[in-house]
Amino acid sequence: HTGTGRASRNRKKVCSALSLLFMLPSAVASPMDCDASSAAGTVEPVRLRVGLEWFLNPDHLPLVVALKMGYFEQANLSVELRVPSDHWEADGEIRNGNIDVALTEPLHLAQDAAAGRSVVGFSRFFHTDGGIMFLRESGITRPRDMCGKTISYPGYPGVGGPAIAQTMVEADGGECDIESYGKHDGGFHHTEALKSRKADLATLIFSNFELVEAQHESLNPGFFSLKEWGVPDFCQLVLFTTPERFEQLKPALRRMVLAMRQAVGLIHRNPTSALQVYDSYLSSHGGLPTEKTEADKHAATLAATLPAFPNDNAIAPEYFEELMRWLAKTKQVDEIAAAATKPAHYWTNEIAL
Repeated sequence: HTGTGRASRNRKKVCSALSLLFMLPSAVASPMDCDASSAAGTVEPVRLRVGLEWFLNPDHLPLVVALKMGYFEQANLSVELRVPSDHWEADGEIRNGNIDVALTEPLHLAQDAAAGRSVVGFSRFFHTDGGIMFLRESGITRPRDMCGKTISYPGYPGVGGPAIAQTMVEADGGECDIESYGKHDGGFHHTEALKSRKADLATLIFSNFELVEAQHESLNPGFFSLKEWGVPDFCQLVLFTTPERFEQLKPALRRMVLAMRQAVGLIHRNPTSALQVYDSYLSSHGGLPTEKTEADKHAATLAATLPAFPNDNAIAPEYFEELMRWLAKTKQVDEIAAAATKPAHYWTNEIAL
């Protein structure tokens, strides 16, 4: 009985330490996973399978740093980074039990919510400058020059690409028919679409990625930022899950947010160490470029990405209200559905603060 009592006290100490180290808001203060594991005699890590957005890249740096530096492990989490089988259907992957959490952009989160999907975002961890890229030799010097140009964009042939360009044109005082834009199905190969002259414009691009890529290919890219030309700034990455999984995993998700925040602290204070961790992880997975041109581009992309990780993981409801208004105005979501879909339906700051 003495040994059992000592083990019980040790478990309580571990759980208490976790609760203090990763202090939860009052609504989620109970470390339920600790309580559950204590009954089994051990403090079992909570497994979290995280679906990446598309493929592993520098935008995911806090996840890699938290994983390799042991921050997740210290938070009693067993985190697995996965590439979803269908990147557009990550919420379905969660409902099917293949992953627990996924990454997305606020734009897609709002669109999914307006379409009636059961989703909830709970932490922002990446925010870059995004918008439209073009080549300066095209003669484009200001947004209204884009009227009637051909756009390459992943959502081809939908309204998203033209909606972004048209909003910028109008913000610059221009007038043109939204049907005047040409459309090119270039997927995410933005730089190639411009280089091959198959498109005049490419959107949506991240300045820390495609601008760097274009410059390293000896192109002369120009750039119009969403935030400067009337488009809601949605070039961010957030964590989301289903409302059901959020309630089930809330204490663990809170600790995940704090472990990633710890990783962001290291990225800001010691970027050299953070980049070494990332490159080591890539190397162990066979993804670290070795050819000089690619290696230089990789290093430049990482350097451009370092400032893109905010300390603040929350997003104001007013931001989502404006984003949804813009989506409805540009006919990217149903107007009636947009009016009925309030930010509280698909975003919470409960564990982000």
